[in-house]
Amino acid sequence: MTLRRAYIDTPLGQLHFAEAGSGTPVVMLHQTPRSHDEFREVQTELAGRVRTIAMDMRGFGLSAPLPKPQTIEGMAAGVLALLDALTIPSAVLLGHHTGSAVALEVAAAAPDRVRALILSATPWIDRQRRSGGHGTRVDEAEQHADGGHLTELWRQRQPYYPANRPDLLDRFVRDALAPGLDPAEGHRACGRYAMDERIGLVRCPVLVLTPSDDPFASPAGPKVVAGLTNAERVVTATLDAAMIPAMEQCADQVAAYALEFLERL
Repeated sequence: MTLRRAYIDTPLGQLHFAEAGSGTPVVMLHQTPRSHDEFREVQTELAGRVRTIAMDMRGFGLSAPLPKPQTIEGMAAGVLALLDALTIPSAVLLGHHTGSAVALEVAAAAPDRVRALILSATPWIDRQRRSGGHGTRVDEAEQHADGGHLTELWRQRQPYYPANRPDLLDRFVRDALAPGLDPAEGHRACGRYAMDERIGLVRCPVLVLTPSDDPFASPAGPKVVAGLTNAERVVTATLDAAMIPAMEQCADQVAAYALEFLERL
């Protein structure tokens, strides 16, 4: 697989992405506070069949910043700006965690631009969540001169990662240290998003992927499915033994379910 990284100019500033393959465009949207790197393995699996475009969402990685307070709508505007700049009329959107909320918002706001959604580990955000958060402290570490915040970021994520994969935590920490990035702000943006009011606007086919060992996504999955009342078709699948880094950890499962779903569009 040849992976091409590039910047493209948009009215929102330069956006950074990694691209491989040809055919149906599949735009990949990462979790907070990651980057396009989260989809490295998935792109390898899919690039022989589709055109994969993994972007650094607006406010993350090497893409243009998104001022605080960040919003899911602001991130979604970045996705549409990328599609415009690449002259892609419509695409399949594959989102993971925060990225799945962003994908959902793009489909709600601009249904003609989204051919289908693949939503992985989608949070469920209703009025109760907006009023009180999910109660779990993650990606919040005050910067210290001795570098103690690096260990704290690692420690907070470690329970949700495979015990034998410190390399995945290395990749997370690298993305969490992107210049100007507040690693927790994307979570706050999710907590402010009126998903329960927007999800009914999704009309395209949807594949809902639930990582089995993700303590945040597993309880939310049935609520997300129940909320997709106007989607053309909803398909569900479980990613076996998958945790928070499911895109890296279980790329083969993600690709298999995605290709089966795309073949039926």
